[in-house]
Amino acid sequence: MTTTERKEETDSVARMERLNANLARIEELTQRLTAAISARRSHDAALDGPASDVYLKAAASWVAGMMRDPGRMLEQQIGYWGKTLKHYVEANQVLAKGEFKAPSDPFPKDRRFANPLWETHPFFNYLKQQYQLNSEAMTGAVGQMETLSPEDKKRVDYFTKQIVDMFSPTNFLGTNPDALERAVETDGESLVQGLENLVRDIEANSGELMVTLADKEAFTVGGNIATSEGAVVYRNRMFELIQYTPTTDKVHKTPLLIFPPWINKFYIMDLKPQNSLIRWIVDQGFTLFVVSWVNPDASYADVSLDDYIRDGYLRAMAEVRRITGEKQINVTGYCIAGTTLALTLAHLQKAGDKTVKTATFFTTLTDFSDPGEVGVFLDNDFVDGIERQTAQDGILSSLFMQRTFSFLRSNDLIYTPAIKSYMMGEAPPAFDLLYWNGDATNLPARMAVEYLRGLCQQDGFAKGEFPVFGEPVNLGQVQVPLCAIACETDHIAHWKGSFNGIKQMGSKDKTFILSESGHIAGIINPPSKGKYGHWTSAAQPGGTPEAWLAGAEKTPGSWWPRWGAWLAASSGAMVKARAPGGPENPVLCPAPGTYVKPAAAQN
Repeated sequence: MTTTERKEETDSVARMERLNANLARIEELTQRLTAAISARRSHDAALDGPASDVYLKAAASWVAGMMRDPGRMLEQQIGYWGKTLKHYVEANQVLAKGEFKAPSDPFPKDRRFANPLWETHPFFNYLKQQYQLNSEAMTGAVGQMETLSPEDKKRVDYFTKQIVDMFSPTNFLGTNPDALERAVETDGESLVQGLENLVRDIEANSGELMVTLADKEAFTVGGNIATSEGAVVYRNRMFELIQYTPTTDKVHKTPLLIFPPWINKFYIMDLKPQNSLIRWIVDQGFTLFVVSWVNPDASYADVSLDDYIRDGYLRAMAEVRRITGEKQINVTGYCIAGTTLALTLAHLQKAGDKTVKTATFFTTLTDFSDPGEVGVFLDNDFVDGIERQTAQDGILSSLFMQRTFSFLRSNDLIYTPAIKSYMMGEAPPAFDLLYWNGDATNLPARMAVEYLRGLCQQDGFAKGEFPVFGEPVNLGQVQVPLCAIACETDHIAHWKGSFNGIKQMGSKDKTFILSESGHIAGIINPPSKGKYGHWTSAAQPGGTPEAWLAGAEKTPGSWWPRWGAWLAASSGAMVKARAPGGPENPVLCPAPGTYVKPAAAQN
């Protein structure tokens, strides 16, 4: 036996040993997986998907269309059959010539199919093209359902696309060339590591499957993210108030108070120094306060939107005034916190209270007549289920909210990360934004249902019917000067809906800014990046969003400096910089405080 032959035999034995070892690990992991799944707590089935009537309506509409215009329906079906048959024949003709290659591919590029084998290998290319033909046929059939109401059609279209995305061949091991190549290269190690990742995620979420998007060990809140210097200067059951340490000798007289959404934690505005909105605001010479909301447990079950307004908004405003000695303050609300800020401003207007000088709204919906993409989850099938589940749990769990928002971008936030983690065996990346995205919070049961029923479903604020402290308020009562920033591709608070709410507000001084990008990247867009531009118009928000945009001017780069100048014009003269706290508000602890930390770190 030659040296080469002996080496090959030794390598073969070693690879077989590694393979057998991996098989043994798979058996052990399978037992852990079974135990983890068995720990899954039952929950209302309505939270897992739309009610069956969505599909029944779709089927009924398709049959009605077939009966009314069979020719058009048959044309659609025959067209699909013809394309499928043509694709099959072309693939076989290439193979019949003895050429191991794929036929011509007419479909546009899709980043899911980046591996060259999707283009060159006959098997993988055939799967890809047939999947794309199937997808085209399904979405085309939905487009022809004319008897559905606009709302039902939107839901059928959305959930059809979810099904189409789920069945992509990239989502299955046997039809994913990247995963198969990695498994061969690693003698099955990648599959074992992928199973390890899967078991870890299911164990971490009490039997539920949620893909870990970021390395949880790579970041520490207050360590390498959320590091802007400041202090907690007030705390109650609802929030901690953080005052940030000035970085300039003088500051504007009027302080700024930011209310972040309590669906996630505030430090999205303070991830790293180079993209920290909080640090940028302080560097511009503003006295900045930020609310850090508590992450509620079942003991908060009966907390309402009124409680958030009374013990959150009004209390925080009072403490900022006490600490700074100023009669008026500027305020900002982000997403749901912007919605609730608008409710608070309407209440203050009715009460004749002049506490707020100006207001800024980040990606805020107040008119829910068209809730946008997220509206597919606001029908009674989902909301009824949420109401039943929250009555049992006392909270709307962050798990259900994370899953819902992830499905709005399923390829980016579910399937692609799952492929990398479970099929490729890769470790989650050290990505601060995705770490924050996974650090979600719960909602109190009563507040969640009030928001979903009264604001989202019934559009009570825009109709002047939603009560604050028992008295109905309306958008016309929001009369302070305001600036609103919406984001062009926002999938949570779509910009046209935000525009429609702002134009109904009673303020005579409105500035509307449309930023490029989405719900997070469009807001956290530091000038130093020179990345996303924004649109503005000298005209007050009115008419249709499309007409406003047609007359707007686009400016390259971040909207932050434009907003900073707008804010400065309403923030008074420069005064000596203020250190955090005061005689009646001693420093309780350093920023970012305790409420933002994981539950284990708060004890």
